[in-house]
Amino acid sequence: MNKVRDYAPDRGLTYTGASRMEGLLVAVERVRDAGYDELVEITGPGGEPRLGRVLDISEELALVQVLEGTGGLSGRTVRARFLGESLRLPVSENMLGRVFDGLGRPMDGGPPPLSEDRRDVNGLPINPVARRYPREFIQTGISAIDGMNALVRGQKLPIFSGNGLPHDKVCAQLVRQACLPKDEAGFCVIFAAMGIKRDVADYFRRDFADSGALSRVAMFLSLADAAGVERLLAPRAALTLAEHLAFDCGRHVLVVLTDMTNYCESLREVGTARGEMPGRKGYPGYLYSDLASLYERAGRVDGSPGSITQTAILTMPSDDISHPVPDLTGYITEGQIVLDRELFQRGIYPPIAGLPSLSRLMKDGVGKGYTREDHPALASQLFACYAYVKRVRALADIIGEEELGPGDKQYLKFGEAFELRFLSQGERENRPIARTLDLGWEILSMLPREELRRVSGALLDEHYAEETGVEKG
Repeated sequence: MNKVRDYAPDRGLTYTGASRMEGLLVAVERVRDAGYDELVEITGPGGEPRLGRVLDISEELALVQVLEGTGGLSGRTVRARFLGESLRLPVSENMLGRVFDGLGRPMDGGPPPLSEDRRDVNGLPINPVARRYPREFIQTGISAIDGMNALVRGQKLPIFSGNGLPHDKVCAQLVRQACLPKDEAGFCVIFAAMGIKRDVADYFRRDFADSGALSRVAMFLSLADAAGVERLLAPRAALTLAEHLAFDCGRHVLVVLTDMTNYCESLREVGTARGEMPGRKGYPGYLYSDLASLYERAGRVDGSPGSITQTAILTMPSDDISHPVPDLTGYITEGQIVLDRELFQRGIYPPIAGLPSLSRLMKDGVGKGYTREDHPALASQLFACYAYVKRVRALADIIGEEELGPGDKQYLKFGEAFELRFLSQGERENRPIARTLDLGWEILSMLPREELRRVSGALLDEHYAEETGVEKG
């Protein structure tokens, strides 16, 4: 691992002694010319430096959170050297295929990245005038996403999940399979995990290595036993590398962040340590702007052929979509993919809900010239028919299925086929977009042609199959 002193070996003032130490916090008095988020080198009697971060600063003292813990430190003998800068990450294309911790230090036994370009992990805001509109389809190989909630290059599309749902498997499948159909060579993935257990981290590492995906992936892992502040830095370090690859190297980058709920819990923990006034459910009042500082680092900019696309996975406590984390995330991002517990309990994988899921930019990345001309109309018709299936099922729960008319019974069969054939697929099954669209037409053809009012006659003539091998009615 890098030594702490590698960050700024020739900078900073050193202060001896701390007025108090509580948990991971060290209070240093009469500090001059220090700032919020500044790195601090904490040294104890053993002489081994530990990295800290300024949480709060006033005329009387600086409150420092020590990332490696305060065990073995003594208030009288502790030495604090303020390094005069926030965390900086050396960035290089050679970091692809590597595994780092939340601070960008190697976890794979390899050497530190060799680069003279060291970037502030907080990044710089993108000039809104320089932003380009997100376009062009990104294929994930997952029909429920590609067919009905397509991911577009430069978009922010989170995945809302719940405890016990297979979001880790969906996340790994997304990393393995995501690609640009027309430019696979320039595509790469930055994966950042915050607050995950060691067995989950090992699962991701093995999965990416065994599938060969690791060669195009850079991993930033902040484990559950790491200091809370490291979880706040891990997505920033990942996005800093993504910005270098996209806007300096011209690569198309997919950034996958999991689990953003753990990130927000750490933000709440740090806010409590600073003595801040809590907001909704104890989260700090600036939760919205803090999340926006991460999500808004996605996009495309003039003068660079590269792009950053973001998928943030977050678990909703008690499956509550109105919880502050998913609620605020939905305001910042362009849609959401929602995992459904009922589908999961029925054994359907991936359990992606058909109606609550939405990609607001899908219309700008699919269709003629991107996927296929029939894609927008097909997706709209599938949404409409599945929505009617939900209404018919609700009616059947009241009056019984045997009391339904022939048309409604056809819709029930359509709904069953839609869930078992279109939504459901193998964890290792990578469906090309053409196969997804053809499968959608096969299932729509279970309904009478006159029921498909959102599709033009020309498209029906080309794709509607009168005989599908599936009994109608």
